[in-house]
Amino acid sequence: MKVYLLQHWYSYGEDNEHDEVKLIGIFSSREKAEDAVKRYINLPGFCDFSEECFYIGEHVLDETEWKEGFIEC
Repeated sequence: MKVYLLQHWYSYGEDNEHDEVKLIGIFSSREKAEDAVKRYINLPGFCDFSEECFYIGEHVLDETEWKEGFIEC
């Protein structure tokens, strides 16, 4: 089963060295996630950023995503 994770993400700071990520919700379809973007885009705070700051990620339930670990920066 696929789910759609909706986040709002942007960078800030003198050199964009900081990231701010907000989890908005997990939806059963991409369409429902897109509808949520339409609702949030006009809310205080969110309306100060472009629609590109909203990210919808498709995920499969009960599957891991970090199968090979990660590299520390």
